[in-house]
Amino acid sequence: MDLYSVCDWYDAAGLLTDDERLVLGRLRDFLDTAARPLVGDYWERGEFPYEIAQPLIDLDLMEPAELTANRTRPARGLYHGFRIFELARTDASIATFYTAQAGLFRTAIRVGASEEQRREWMPKVIDFSLKGVFCLTEPEHGSDIAGGLATTARREPGTDTWILDGAKRWIGGAFTADVLAVFARDVADGQVKAFLVPREAPGVTLEKIHRKTALRMMQNAHITLEGVRVTEADRLHDVNSFRDVAAMLRAMRSDVAWIATGIQAGAFEAALRYVTGREQFGRQLGGFQLVQEKLARMLGNLTSSLALVVRLTEQQEKGVYRDQDSALAKMQTSLLMRETVALAREVVGGNGITLDAEVARFHADAEAVYSYEGTHEINALIVGRALTGQSAFTK
Repeated sequence: MDLYSVCDWYDAAGLLTDDERLVLGRLRDFLDTAARPLVGDYWERGEFPYEIAQPLIDLDLMEPAELTANRTRPARGLYHGFRIFELARTDASIATFYTAQAGLFRTAIRVGASEEQRREWMPKVIDFSLKGVFCLTEPEHGSDIAGGLATTARREPGTDTWILDGAKRWIGGAFTADVLAVFARDVADGQVKAFLVPREAPGVTLEKIHRKTALRMMQNAHITLEGVRVTEADRLHDVNSFRDVAAMLRAMRSDVAWIATGIQAGAFEAALRYVTGREQFGRQLGGFQLVQEKLARMLGNLTSSLALVVRLTEQQEKGVYRDQDSALAKMQTSLLMRETVALAREVVGGNGITLDAEVARFHADAEAVYSYEGTHEINALIVGRALTGQSAFTK
């Protein structure tokens, strides 16, 4: 099945199995027929098309039965990557919405939960019967979260109860989550812990973040926690320092690199459709030299990004997880994404600022992806530290 003949110039998808292609083909059909016709209007309104959420879940994409021998083994990392690519190729908010569960929250459970907790929770995460979000970023702490995390956790003496106080910000998908995976600093030892907090627990307040110019469909929340009580049973038992959180980020940054690559594919294909269907000066736009040069640069960026994330995923599939690898992938694919979406907007001309031509949505949404899961500068410093053996992070 030929999924990516235009945007996958070197046939990276040829590394997929036939069954993986079939599952991704089902996703493509759903996105093209059910999601893509809606996203422009919802993006303009700043609302999420929740009518597609359950049908998307029903596609059984996280661990498809036909790829996992009925759940006895996990699907391959390359399949997961192309699933993200396909979602982002349609819309960045839809990709972010899905990966909030399939990437961030699942990683929190996979890496942070004890073996007993994983046995209980992971099947519910996979079938979405337990929906959750990853709550790390705070109103005053993003790039400096390792040392600056201010949300506190205090254990009541002689009990199994923890009390959480603080705030989280930019939490996508929180309004429809069952639980919030909240990271807080233990006042007793100063170390970071993590807790599954019911969204409707007393003391939890969610406010929608308004006036965004990117990821407008994604419903991001500002979360306030005031005297929220959580039991020890709902603490992720394998999270006992920020080092454990860093292990999660190391795994999740590759997902964002796939999103950045998928956004490039969506913008490139939208631009290509436009220039091959629009005429100026009595000839098709796609026949002009300057337009072709920009198309070639977009394709080069996209092809480079796809090669990078495929190889990173293959390494991670072998168990090679290094901070500098995922940081380099997120840094470079996001940088190339920024140029690609700008070029796509350029070749569409004045119509490039309208939602009807689609490139405007990718152009705006790319700015959010460029910053989240580590800014360009933070990821560059992670790579620089690995190259030189010296940390340039300020204390």
